[in-house]
Amino acid sequence: MADWDWLDSDLQRLRDEGLWRHVRAIKSLPDGWCEVDGRRVRNLSSNDYLNLAYDPRVIAAAKEGLDDAGVGAGASALVSGRSPWHERLESAICDFEGTEAAVLFPSGYAANVGAVSALVSDRDVVFCDRLNHASLVDGCRMSGASMRVYRHDRLEVLERELRKSSEDERRWIVTDAVFSMDGDLAPLVELCDLAEKFDARVVVDEAHGTGVFGANGRGVCEHFGVEDRVAVRIGTLSKAVGTLGGFVACSVSVRDWLWHSARTQVFSTALPPAICAAATKSIELIRGEPQRRQHLHSLSAELRERLTGQLSSEGEGPIVPIRVEQPEATQRMAAELLEAGFLVGAIRPPTVPHGTSRLRICMTAACGDGEVARLAELLSSFSGR
Repeated sequence: MADWDWLDSDLQRLRDEGLWRHVRAIKSLPDGWCEVDGRRVRNLSSNDYLNLAYDPRVIAAAKEGLDDAGVGAGASALVSGRSPWHERLESAICDFEGTEAAVLFPSGYAANVGAVSALVSDRDVVFCDRLNHASLVDGCRMSGASMRVYRHDRLEVLERELRKSSEDERRWIVTDAVFSMDGDLAPLVELCDLAEKFDARVVVDEAHGTGVFGANGRGVCEHFGVEDRVAVRIGTLSKAVGTLGGFVACSVSVRDWLWHSARTQVFSTALPPAICAAATKSIELIRGEPQRRQHLHSLSAELRERLTGQLSSEGEGPIVPIRVEQPEATQRMAAELLEAGFLVGAIRPPTVPHGTSRLRICMTAACGDGEVARLAELLSSFSGR
């Protein structure tokens, strides 16, 4: 029998340092509510920003796909798992994003890892923001390229590193559109300027941007007017779209290359057809109901205004972080908020660097009148503790 004493010791260390992660069952409910330990509370830990996961029209679309094609896809898309529902979703993404082609992945994580590791080679140099999501970091590492880490608040360092790179190397700048733990936006205009100056390609992960930013909801690239300057846009269907999966919106050439080279796509079972049907309907609603994201931004701006001085970043949009620093205090405050009726994420290392633990509030368009004010009052009561 294997000896797991070393694991027990490391697990105890996590408990001692306040880094133990409690795995509990949370029952989702309509209209942005959830049930935790038998109590109905407002869910401000979910990325279902537009409250689409429970929209009756999205559910009806999923049921139609379920009745037509069953539960699972059965195989990878390249073998036998790609159905007409997958084709419809790809077409909807192309129309929405304004691109020639799109490739579906089983998750946003798989889309980032698969796309970056397939496009970037060991002959290239890749510049990766230090606050990028783990999936982008993993994709950069798996590519085998020479990897340089930069900070989006110190672009002079990125410029210096770009200048030092060899003309024989292809250069890639890889970034989140919205940094998920701080809620701030990548300086995409400046990154595109640098890319054009040094003949680099920009890859943007719009995971927290799709459906939330831009006049049409296409994300931060649309918000800043740089869609045509970005080489590859990666998106997620499991956040504002309210379903599951990831995608790459791209040219036909990039699509064909990913079909042959993105291991997380080639060797993964395809998304369930019912999920594709639901995501297609969600994209339709994002395009046709801009009032959802307008209301979301109004709520987010109200919360930020009420919490002036407490925020850990000057971001915009629905991700509102409250810096606490110590893991134990973060957990305690999250527990107090839960007792008051709000489920808020307690984010601790290794998700964020040591000394930067935080409460991470994810606003939702489902919030009702007076809830933002009550939440802000509770958070303000923590100030100075």
